Amino acid sequence: MPLHDLSFAVRTLRRSPVFSLAAVGTIALGIGASTAIFSVTNAVLLRPLPYTDPDRLVVMYMDLRARNSVAMPFSNENYADIRNGSTGVFEDMAAVRTVRQVMPGADGAPEQIRLALVTTNFFRLMGAPIAFGRDFVDADGLPQPLAAAAVAPDPQAPPPVAILSHAYWVRRYGGDPKVLGQRIPGGPRPEIVGVLAPGLELMFPPGANVEQRPDFWVANRLNYDNANRNTFGLRPIARLKPGVTLARAQELVESVATKIRQDFPLQTTAGFYARLEPMHDTLVAEVRPAILALTGAVIFLLLIACANVANLLLVRAWVREGELAVRAALGAGRWRIVRQMLADAFVLTALGACAGVALAWIAIRELRAIAPANLPRLDAIGIDSSVLGFTAAIALAVAVLFGMVPAWSAFRMDPMTVLRGSGRTAGLGAGRRFRNAVVVAEVALCFVLLIGSGLMFRSFLELQRIDPGFDPRGLLTFQLLGGRPGPPAQRAGLAKQIEERLRAIPGVERVTASFPFPLAGGFSTIRWGTEEALADNSKYQAVDWQIVRPGYFDTLRTRLLAGRTFVEADNDPGRNLVVVDQVLAAKAFPNESAVGKRILIRIRTPEPEWVEIIGVVAHQRVTSLADPGREQLYVADGFTGGGANKWAMRVSGDPGSYGPAVRTAVAEVDPQFLVTELQPMDALVRRAQAGTRFTLTLIAIFATMAALLVGIGLYGVLATVVRQRTAELGVRMALGASPSAILRLVVGHGLGLSAAGLAVGLAAAFVLTQGMTTMLVGVKPTDPLTFATMVAVFLVIAVGSSWLPARRAAGLDPTSALRDS
Repeated sequence: MPLHDLSFAVRTLRRSPVFSLAAVGTIALGIGASTAIFSVTNAVLLRPLPYTDPDRLVVMYMDLRARNSVAMPFSNENYADIRNGSTGVFEDMAAVRTVRQVMPGADGAPEQIRLALVTTNFFRLMGAPIAFGRDFVDADGLPQPLAAAAVAPDPQAPPPVAILSHAYWVRRYGGDPKVLGQRIPGGPRPEIVGVLAPGLELMFPPGANVEQRPDFWVANRLNYDNANRNTFGLRPIARLKPGVTLARAQELVESVATKIRQDFPLQTTAGFYARLEPMHDTLVAEVRPAILALTGAVIFLLLIACANVANLLLVRAWVREGELAVRAALGAGRWRIVRQMLADAFVLTALGACAGVALAWIAIRELRAIAPANLPRLDAIGIDSSVLGFTAAIALAVAVLFGMVPAWSAFRMDPMTVLRGSGRTAGLGAGRRFRNAVVVAEVALCFVLLIGSGLMFRSFLELQRIDPGFDPRGLLTFQLLGGRPGPPAQRAGLAKQIEERLRAIPGVERVTASFPFPLAGGFSTIRWGTEEALADNSKYQAVDWQIVRPGYFDTLRTRLLAGRTFVEADNDPGRNLVVVDQVLAAKAFPNESAVGKRILIRIRTPEPEWVEIIGVVAHQRVTSLADPGREQLYVADGFTGGGANKWAMRVSGDPGSYGPAVRTAVAEVDPQFLVTELQPMDALVRRAQAGTRFTLTLIAIFATMAALLVGIGLYGVLATVVRQRTAELGVRMALGASPSAILRLVVGHGLGLSAAGLAVGLAAAFVLTQGMTTMLVGVKPTDPLTFATMVAVFLVIAVGSSWLPARRAAGLDPTSALRDS
């Protein structure tokens, strides 16, 4: 584009500030929204994982299909068998497991750390460099002999070895290079042999319960004990050999899994399968539908913005027809005039793109604030070179898209016809059909957005109505980690003291503890069965289980349906008592009371043991509000020798104000305890709704912006029609047409365009909303109420947009209209 054309375009646009600001603002909205959403799409869906050859990395999940348990971690034994039996398709395979622990910090106070247990080849597989020191070697992962009592490692065995993360090395040790050879306090006291380079993160979906940034890494001393095949924890990662397809790798892995099932009958009855998934795909699987829906929504908004600007430029071209005709008559060629039209479009787009990037920068900050916790790589969302390149490309496409419309109109213009028309709008009629078609398309696109936002709004309302099986109001939750080590009886005494101190805080009504805790994550399954499972292992089923202290159900206000709940006398390892939810009770003993009946469970022993059901409670939604989840079983804290470390207090007043009192009460019992994750239960509920709220908010914003742009576009078209048909309207009124008839004529024209757009939008919405199925809760993609409501909403928008130009038309003076036309 020649510089003098761009310079002339700037001078011309400066003479029409209202038009220029309207066009630039419309473009900025479209490009800004597109840039913001693309920054999310780029960071989450498009950017490769920061590992060596990430496109060949796969993760392996264990599925127990007979028990409806999927995406589970592996035992050491099953992992080792598959690793050793699948070398033909994998370059290498490693595994990781993460936990949280409490250790003394630099000042001696308890500090929560994140520990990763990894196979010795883990860093080499992932391509994570060691900053200094050394990497793990195979000898670091050799199983060590047990002491004579066979319950603890041999004190003569070499210590486990650890590698620090760079961030933890700087935070805890001040970046001291003399850290090598030191022992990490707490637990088995591993020896530090190296420090990682900055930047390594573990990228697993939230449901995998893998810490993203471990503080230090310990070499896993894999043992091989068939008795422990049902003890799970490892998350395997493998790299495919070049040229090996996922299907081929899955075939070989399945052959190894088949042999495991043949050799170990329990694996057969559980339905053990090993499933491979591309690492990147599994990371984004949960959020992909929402991001694609938002991408589609913002594309619709951008197209609506383009259509609006195209209409503005077309009307502007008509206004300038006389000027352009004079220039043509003075010797300017058609391509010269077309080039000038395109220059206007490019200048407007460049200004709009710059403003759009500024809007996107602001929007991205807000997106990070409201994004759900399951959105991976949240920190990577931002404006980088890829995003700027996308913005530049889309700005160029936008300029060409709406710039060609007036340029084509100018190319077809006959200067002599325009000059002979003497201002009678001869050229405007040629674009009437195009402008009408643009409005119809805008209405259709906007209607699809309105339907999407309506469906998400209905889903959000349904989430609000769902009974989670407990009352989150007035609950304060927190986790206790650490504390003085000791036998189970001593730990039980400390827990009792903590409970008493917490109950003594003014305003505290009830106190309890459990592990895990509803909506806080960490749930796992055990198997349960009735007497028929003794003869047929395939009859065992999976159940989510919790360790709870007496008073748990009263504190959470979970309804007791039959029998009773735990009392203090039940909190003893010798009492084999359980409470079950209504789902398990109905499965185990249909059409009869479950209270007093026995079932088999496997928690404490290699083989299932009999336990007695003492009560049946309402079902709780513990992993997701949208998904009811599987059946649930509860054991008393003493049944497992302790473990209930997720505490809950029902209080009067604001739960958030009790934090200092809780910390003081716990420290009075044992200052080595660390209080973490202190938050009201309402916060966990809001987090469970965050995904739906995030998508609803953005689609609703896009739909509102689209409706505003469509309303403006419809108003602009009708206002232009009134100007074009001024003479006709004057004749109609001179022949007796009443103002109300003229009003109906113009409003009818607007409603006709809207009806055509709604018809197209309805058909498109029926098809496109099917892709939202996994995002909706309690509502179908073709929900009649949502469609009917949005039709009514848009008709109101159409009538409002048509009313002002219709009133102007109805108020015309016939004599003036005929004289000025």
